[in-house]
Amino acid sequence: MAAKRSAGILLYRVLHGAAPEVLLGHMGGPFWARRDAGAWSVPKGEYTADEEPGAAARREFTEELGVPVPQGELTPLGEVRQSGGKVVTVWALAGDLDPGSIVPGTFELEWPRGSGRLQEFPELDRVEWFELERAREKIVKGQRVFLDRLAAWLRG
Repeated sequence: MAAKRSAGILLYRVLHGAAPEVLLGHMGGPFWARRDAGAWSVPKGEYTADEEPGAAARREFTEELGVPVPQGELTPLGEVRQSGGKVVTVWALAGDLDPGSIVPGTFELEWPRGSGRLQEFPELDRVEWFELERAREKIVKGQRVFLDRLAAWLRG
């Protein structure tokens, strides 16, 4: 069986000579509600073999955040296989957006587990800008490599 694949966009900005910042989303739902460190992610989502990964990354950005992808050229940051086996491909994109404008997508989950009750949860329950070093503390461990690759790319 082929590994599941996800694609996402790591939005970044550099304001007036300040340190670079990246936009991360805190994963929604009951499993992540009380966690902070290691509970943030690049806005991303799964795609199938018949969808081009860059197009999937753009679609997922819009679905997860509820806003259009800012204009600009995607810079490939490569892929990584996460501990659960999923292969994640990420692109960097220079841009800016107000986290207050986010209208997250939702998903349904039986909660509490075994109750037979379906509840709706936001895919991302909050979105924030973080300087790269702070982002390393927040992001899911398996995605830290994308921050390293972005930092290297920005250094030239």
